[in-house]
Amino acid sequence: MKKQAADGVVIVKKYANRRLYNTETSSYITLDHLAGMIRAGRDFKVVDAKTDEDITHNVLTQIIMEEESRGETMLPVNFLRQLISMYGDSMQAMVPGYLEASMDSFRRNQEQFKSAVEGAFANTPFADLAKRNLAMFEAATQGFKPGAAAGAAAPTASAASKDAEMAALKAELAALKAKIEKLGE
Repeated sequence: MKKQAADGVVIVKKYANRRLYNTETSSYITLDHLAGMIRAGRDFKVVDAKTDEDITHNVLTQIIMEEESRGETMLPVNFLRQLISMYGDSMQAMVPGYLEASMDSFRRNQEQFKSAVEGAFANTPFADLAKRNLAMFEAATQGFKPGAAAGAAAPTASAASKDAEMAALKAELAALKAKIEKLGE
């Protein structure tokens, strides 16, 4: 029986034996499959098969733990210590919203950077190199796609300074493009 929530969210059931069952595909899956769904932009909800309790948060945390244990950590120790110290603090309720907004800002800045670099190197000898570098940058930031669990350190710069920074980067890229065009003549 294929099952999807009314809003298009895939329902995944977790059984007592720790197995995960994707009700959309009628198949058992792993945490790696769920991580792949996140990277593909698929939304899902994990429920306890016996109680129907929403345990998505716990499973996402488990995915982060597995990713971190593979050796290429993304969460710095200092950030983890700061995060842990916020539990029980009077500001605890504000942290999730702040982290989510920071991650959204990071993703927007990533897209702006990608567009600026692509535009700066279009139709130059360095276009292929720029594309490869952007692909590596994209691969390095896969965990920050919408729907992914929040968990990176939040930027502290204000929106105005970010705009100024972006303008400076665009100006630098334009200058580099002009130099490259002179070299190509």
